[in-house]
Amino acid sequence: MARVNNNPARRLLPALFLASYLTGSVPVASARPAGTPTTSSADSSPTVPYASDDPNYPLWSAESNITPQAQRGTLGATILGPQNVPIDLQNPDTLAPPTTDHGEVMHAKWPFSMSHNRLQTGGWARQQNVDNMPIAKGLAGVNMRLEAGAIRELHWHNTAEWAYVLKGSTQVTTVTAEGQNYVATVPKGSLWYFPPGQPHSLQATDDDPEGTEFLLVFDDGNFSDDSTFLLTDWLAHVPKEVLAKNFHTSQAAFDRIPSEQLYIFPGPIPADNQQPPASPQGTTPLPYAFDFANMKPTQYAGGTVKIADSRNFNVAKTIAVAEVTVEPGSMRELHWHPEQDEWTYFIEGQARITLFAASENARTFDYQGGDVAYIPASFGHYIENTGNSTLHLLEILKSDIFTDISLNQWLALTPPELVKAHLQLSDETMAHLSKTKPVVVAPQ
Repeated sequence: MARVNNNPARRLLPALFLASYLTGSVPVASARPAGTPTTSSADSSPTVPYASDDPNYPLWSAESNITPQAQRGTLGATILGPQNVPIDLQNPDTLAPPTTDHGEVMHAKWPFSMSHNRLQTGGWARQQNVDNMPIAKGLAGVNMRLEAGAIRELHWHNTAEWAYVLKGSTQVTTVTAEGQNYVATVPKGSLWYFPPGQPHSLQATDDDPEGTEFLLVFDDGNFSDDSTFLLTDWLAHVPKEVLAKNFHTSQAAFDRIPSEQLYIFPGPIPADNQQPPASPQGTTPLPYAFDFANMKPTQYAGGTVKIADSRNFNVAKTIAVAEVTVEPGSMRELHWHPEQDEWTYFIEGQARITLFAASENARTFDYQGGDVAYIPASFGHYIENTGNSTLHLLEILKSDIFTDISLNQWLALTPPELVKAHLQLSDETMAHLSKTKPVVVAPQ
C-alpha cells in the first residue's frame, strides 16, 4: 500500500518552487541545454548545443607512407587484424571519418578498377551500374577502350548514350528514324549523344596511334552494356530465309555472317574525311557531336567550369555536364541539384565529398582519378581538392539543363535577420555572403 505524505510543508514545496520560477528567483538558464546562451527574449537562441570545432581534415592521403589506423583524436583504436593498406590509404574518411558524419548514407563511390573488364580482340569495356553501386539508380557508366581501327559494332540501346572522349579520337555514325545520316570524328575532350533507340557505331581513328578511350553515360542506373541490341547478334538469330526475303537476295549472300555477336572487333582505319552515303532524306539537321574541347571555360576564384547541355548541345535532351577544374586547396562550393541525380567522374586528382542526405544523415567519401561518385537529387554536397595538383572532374546530371542551388547565394538573398536567427552569424560574416554563385571557391 502506498504511504500518504501528511507533512504540510512537503505538500507546499511544488507550489513554492513554481511560484519562485515564475517570479524569476530560480535562474531560467538552469533549465536550458548546454551551449544555449542566456540572452534576452528579443534575441534568437538555439535550443541545442553549438556545433563542434573539432578538426576534421583528412588524416592522410593515398601517397602517405604510413599504416593508417581507425583513429581520430581520442576516438577509435588501432587495427589488430588483417588490413588492406592500399585501400585504407585511398579512403581516409571511411576508416577514420570526420566527427560530422552521422547516420546512414548508401555507399557513393565506385572505382572503375573494381569493375569486371570485358576483354575483346581490339579493346575492352567495363561498367558501373546499380549492381555494384545500388545508390546509382538514375545513371550508369561504361569505360571503353578501342585500338586504332577497332569498332564497337553497329548497335542501339533503349536508353540515351552520352560520351566524353578521354584520349585519342572516335569516329561515330548514326542514322535517324527519318533516314537522315551523320558521321563525325570526336576528339579528346569532346562529346557525342544518341537518343534512345537510334542506331550508331563507334570506331577508333589513328589520330593517336594507340587508338581511343572514352566514357559512356546512360540515363538509367539499371543499364548494362551486355544487354545492347547488336547488329550481328540480331542477324545470327533470324532465319536466313527471312534475311533473304527482307533484303531481296539469296540465302548464300549471308553465308559469312557471324554466328554470334562481335561487340568489339578489329577493323580498317577510318578515313579522316569519311563521308556518309548520300541519303535521299539528307543529313541530320543537328549534330550529334559537340566540340566541348574548344569551349572556353568560365574562370572562378578556385578553378574553372564549362557546361554543355541542351542549350548549346541541342540534341542532348536527357544528360547535361559541367567539366570542372579545382585548384589545390580550393573546392566546388556547397550546393545541391534540385531535381537531378549527379554522376561524377574523376579524371585526375584527389577529392573528398560529404553527402548530406537529410534527417541527420551525412557521410564523407574520398576519390581518385578513375573513380565514380553518385549524388542523388537534392543531397547537399561539396567537392574539395585534397591533393597537391589540379582536380579535374565531370559533373554529369540526368537533365536537359544543368542547374544547381548555391548555399552561399541562397543565404545572401534571404532576409538577413532570418539567416542570423538560424545560424547566429555576425554582421561581418553576413557581409561576406555572395549574391552571385561562387561556384569554385579559393582557399582563404
